[in-house]
Amino acid sequence: MANVTNELMYELLKRMNQRFDRVDQAVGELKNEMQSMRGTLISIHQDIHNIYGILGRHESRLDRIENRLELRELAEAQARFEPHP
Repeated sequence: MANVTNELMYELLKRMNQRFDRVDQAVGELKNEMQSMRGTLISIHQDIHNIYGILGRHESRLDRIENRLELRELAEAQARFEPHP
C-alpha cells in the first residue's frame, strides 16, 4: 500500500476543488438556460391567451352577423305574404 502523504492529499483536494468549480459553473449555466426557457414559455402562454381573446371576439361578431342575417331572411319571407300597394 502506498504511503499517503500530506502532499498527495493536498493534490487530490485541489483536483476535487477544480471539479467542483466546473460543476458549479455548469449548474449556473443550466439555471440560466432554464430561466430563458421559462421566459419563452411565459411569452408563448401570453400569445395563446391573446389568440383565444381574439377568437372570442370574432365568435361574438359572427354570432351577431348570423342573428342579423336570420332576422333579414325572416323579414324577406314575411314580406312575400304581405300585400303590396
